[in-house]
Amino acid sequence: MGNLTLIGMPGSGKSTVGVLLAKFLGYGFLDVDLIIQQREGALLQDILDRRGVEAFLDAEEAAVTGLMCDRCVIAPGGSAVCREKAARHLRSLGPVVYLRVELAELNRRIQNLSTRGIAMEPGQTLADVMAFRAPLYEQYADLIVDCPAGQPLAQTAQDTLERLRRAGLVPKRG
Repeated sequence: MGNLTLIGMPGSGKSTVGVLLAKFLGYGFLDVDLIIQQREGALLQDILDRRGVEAFLDAEEAAVTGLMCDRCVIAPGGSAVCREKAARHLRSLGPVVYLRVELAELNRRIQNLSTRGIAMEPGQTLADVMAFRAPLYEQYADLIVDCPAGQPLAQTAQDTLERLRRAGLVPKRG
């Protein structure tokens, strides 16, 4: 199918870059976090607080594996790669791009770590989460885009689009 998925850590810009890429390509945009909230009738942080990380990952996997779309940019939560079935489904929908951001920049961007709805166990740090997930992002990505600290997300979107076009992963013109 002709979709594009953006993966990466919370704070990497998946949603903002995804909306911009959708506009550039003439695609729709799907934010999987919003799908989870609609399906579960609760905010992400509420699901984590009330039901725990494993239940959250189950809900996320169900939302991701239920995606049936075409010509969409998909922004799943950062933990989507934690479940192999979800990650494989995203790959089946089209190219997967890993927006790679350094830990220091993620720490700068994320001001609401405890309320943002990030699937992390009590006592875990963002560094712990990144150490676990980074190899999974690399494993499932067709393309890795490094996002320098301080770079505007609009520039990240433009750079990503150019890289995707050069790699032949999206049409030359949307």
